[in-house]
Amino acid sequence: MNTDAVVLRRAGAADALPAADVWLRSCDTALPSVRRAHDDTEVRDWFSRVLVPQYETWVAVTKNSVVGVLVLNGGELKQLYLDPAWRGRGLGHRFMALAKQRQPDGLTLWTFQVNQAAQRFYERHGFIEAERTDGHRNDEREPDIRYVWQPQK
Repeated sequence: MNTDAVVLRRAGAADALPAADVWLRSCDTALPSVRRAHDDTEVRDWFSRVLVPQYETWVAVTKNSVVGVLVLNGGELKQLYLDPAWRGRGLGHRFMALAKQRQPDGLTLWTFQVNQAAQRFYERHGFIEAERTDGHRNDEREPDIRYVWQPQK
């Protein structure tokens, strides 16, 4: 399916569980070596109680399913995950354009050091590495990288 047939819209309560399932499938596929700190039920609860109602959460929707999720918290890009079948089809680029439009003064984000595909993606979109840690501040205890994007002046 063409990404033009995918609509990006703000998530509502009914989108929380499908968005959580996208997150789970994406993590399982893209990050098989990363220990998940929370089980599936806890992740679904987090989407339902925290991410969708308390953050600026967007979903990518086809005719009948959620295929991507973007979560912003002010200038922090908290989550950007695509259903594995939708990777490499331009949907991530659409989400990134939306995030930059929503936060034109700049964005920051974290990604795991093992996630080289994400690093390449963010660097293609103008993000610069600002910090590496040993993972002591994230739930997974996985070494990570903080990236920053500042618009051209």
